[in-house]
Amino acid sequence: MADEGAAPAVVEEVAAPAVAEATEMSIEDALREVLKTSLFHDGLYRGLHEACKALDRGNALLCCLATDCDQAEITKLIKALCDHHGTKLIEVKSREALGEWIGLCRRNAEGEAVKVVKCSCAVVTDYGEESDALNALLKYLEKGSAE
Repeated sequence: MADEGAAPAVVEEVAAPAVAEATEMSIEDALREVLKTSLFHDGLYRGLHEACKALDRGNALLCCLATDCDQAEITKLIKALCDHHGTKLIEVKSREALGEWIGLCRRNAEGEAVKVVKCSCAVVTDYGEESDALNALLKYLEKGSAE
């Protein structure tokens, strides 16, 4: 019985790092992972009302804004609050993608997103835990602000 318990643990330890090292992470994948982690650690504020409150408090670390937002006032407000408080701003292609990444959707049996609620902005106040995705995203943001 002891052999049966030890064998799967070794297989899991070997398989997990091999997958993580083999894949190269894009900025969208890194952002998706950071948003998921911050949601798990209760550090994600979703929607305009929650995002504005988090930005006004001054404890926001990162703000995500959809570029296809249909109201220019929302875009101006979020950009102004980010500039005023010195919060890093990253723009996402679509509201639907942002809504899926922050968990405003249902998943079917295959794990695909269905019934996605569109979201114009989201704010991260707690990254949660240190990860490769977070490091890649922060490096991208620092490089973008230096230009």
